[in-house]
Amino acid sequence: MTLIKSISGIRGTIGGKAGQNLTPEDIIKFTAAFGTWIKRTTGNPTIVIGRDARISGEMVNHLVTGTLQAIGVKVIDLGLSTTPTVEIAVPRENAGGGIIITASHNPKNYNALKLLNNIGEFISGADGEEVLRIANTEEIIYSEVDKLGEYQHKFYYIQKHIDKIQELSLVNKKAIKERNFKVVIDCVNSTGGISVPELLVALGVTDVVELFTNPNGRFPHNPEPLPEHLSTIAHEVKHQKADVGLVVDPDVDRLAIVCENGDMFGEEYSLVAIADYVLKHKKGNVVSNLSSTQALRDVALKHGVEHFQSAVGEVHVVQKMKDVNAVIGGEGNGGIIFPELHYGRDALVGIALFLSHLATSGKSCTRLRAEYPNYYMAKNKIELPEGTDVKGIIKQMEEKYKKEKLNKEDGLKIEMGGDWVHLRASNTEPIIRIYSESSTKTTAESINRKIMDDIKQVMK
Repeated sequence: MTLIKSISGIRGTIGGKAGQNLTPEDIIKFTAAFGTWIKRTTGNPTIVIGRDARISGEMVNHLVTGTLQAIGVKVIDLGLSTTPTVEIAVPRENAGGGIIITASHNPKNYNALKLLNNIGEFISGADGEEVLRIANTEEIIYSEVDKLGEYQHKFYYIQKHIDKIQELSLVNKKAIKERNFKVVIDCVNSTGGISVPELLVALGVTDVVELFTNPNGRFPHNPEPLPEHLSTIAHEVKHQKADVGLVVDPDVDRLAIVCENGDMFGEEYSLVAIADYVLKHKKGNVVSNLSSTQALRDVALKHGVEHFQSAVGEVHVVQKMKDVNAVIGGEGNGGIIFPELHYGRDALVGIALFLSHLATSGKSCTRLRAEYPNYYMAKNKIELPEGTDVKGIIKQMEEKYKKEKLNKEDGLKIEMGGDWVHLRASNTEPIIRIYSESSTKTTAESINRKIMDDIKQVMK
């Protein structure tokens, strides 16, 4: 596959040829560029690193560590960690930036370098472009032997992360403990297998059935927490007569929930339910991206607050949250951002807030889910020939639907009464993604097919 160089990091498959896959040469090249950028822009040559448990992680970690030391950067290595844990550690360590070695929900043959700024948030588009520019120049200078970077390992940050979660006023440990929940967890044999059991113990949950908690990187199923990949935990929740099932992805920034009857709570609804709980106690604006369910808007209306939308991508959601001073936000893929803790998607704080909500409601998981409006989403994509004028296609679709309510912040979102469809070009692949939502599955799918037909007609 082609090595994917996006503004927030470098992603690819392990092995193959340099420049085409994520090889040692590519890892060194982009790590050195990022370290050089951090030194120039912050004057603080310290970088925090951490990794998920995928098979290639240790190898990539050695390359990243050695490269950073070679350009005079001090490395603070968290070892096996989570994306949100590294995000929290960067400012606590007063570091210049961070690198998370994870390909998130991608299969085991992938890995990636996710790049953080000095406040533990993903770097901006402009900063990402500058890192890529440095990587393609001769500007990288390696240090002499007396100026090599130091190395420290601090393998206790997951516990620090959990301690900070317990201190949050909306995390109700007393209620969680009193409900005596039985919980099944699926941690896909990555670092959720370290962090999620520790968190549950800290919250007072003592009856936990563990699935795939050995952090050996050998994913037992596709690691993206979608319903079609979660049949094992769905069966186990019913078999064990558990109250709830909790699923995280390999770097623990996405949360999926399974109800006591084995039904999916719906990854779009992780944020909806948690936002409902937060807004009961703390009024303020909420934010989700343009491709997320409008159920969050309904919850915001119920609580008398405003719902705002951002372009797709965590960095855009975070910026919008700051702009409107949101108290909760995230993305419809199960990514919860709770700024009282930090500005990053965090499945661990999501678990703590959801269990607090479930415990204080006195309801079962299915009854809690029934409180929220049902919307159905259809997702599709159109592959584009090389050289396709994507902007031209979007512009023609804009003209075709000019009588509808349009949002052009990120591609084109068309609102048609109570339904919507969002068209956006992928940043990493030659495709247009099409997401549609309606109150019925049939209508959502029909809208999606209609838009696909329109795009194909325009492409002719």
